[in-house]
Amino acid sequence: MTSRDGHLLPTWLDQAEAAGFQPLRSLARGMRQDIDAVTAGLALDWNSGCAEGKVNRIKRIKRDGYGRAGSDLLRLQILHAN
Repeated sequence: MTSRDGHLLPTWLDQAEAAGFQPLRSLARGMRQDIDAVTAGLALDWNSGCAEGKVNRIKRIKRDGYGRAGSDLLRLQILHAN
């Protein structure tokens, strides 16, 4: 994945679908449904990791205060969390 070899994906998918391991074949079929996005994810330098990290942080804060914190307190926790 770190070598940005997205152009090799179709060959790998063919091999995975030919394998006798059902979960691997299912994964390969699912990846083919959005092959352009998967190939771009393997070939391009940029990603959404930073945004996903922020979303996960907010979800954790929300879960921590579930049932105890109102929206005002939740807003403060998100704005001032480490």
